Amino acid sequence: MTVKLSLNVNGKAVQADVDPRTLLVEFIREHLRLTGTHVGCDTAQCGACTVHMNGRAVKSCSMLALQAQGADVTTIEGLAKDGALHPMQAAFHECHGLQCGFCTPGMVMSSVQLLADNPKATEEEIREALEGNLCRCTGYHNIVKAVQQCQAGGVPANA
Repeated sequence: MTVKLSLNVNGKAVQADVDPRTLLVEFIREHLRLTGTHVGCDTAQCGACTVHMNGRAVKSCSMLALQAQGADVTTIEGLAKDGALHPMQAAFHECHGLQCGFCTPGMVMSSVQLLADNPKATEEEIREALEGNLCRCTGYHNIVKAVQQCQAGGVPANA
């Protein structure tokens, strides 16, 4: 049995027939071939699967694709506009806020949400807000630095 799914992903209307048990992360990766959203733990603990749904960061491994029915979903691929990196992506690049890169898409998506909610976040608030995203390589120092650089740039996090 399949169910009709309709939503917008990265500004484009998408329709598909999906098994009702399909996870949103699976739909994004397997059906749409947008592989920047990663599957890390399958339990919403690591944050590698973070996307934005209707302007809010969500962990796509813990929700069904059907829960996104009619929603606007933005993946890491949808942050860049007209070939230019989103300010947060640029800050991660400039500050070397990554090593292996596995957690980076989820970290960037969560960081964009963080600054949208708290544009003047302190270092402690940045660290606390990113607790739901695990990185095994960096020690978080350069990730925090990247968020601070984006924040200091005065560029709106949702630019």
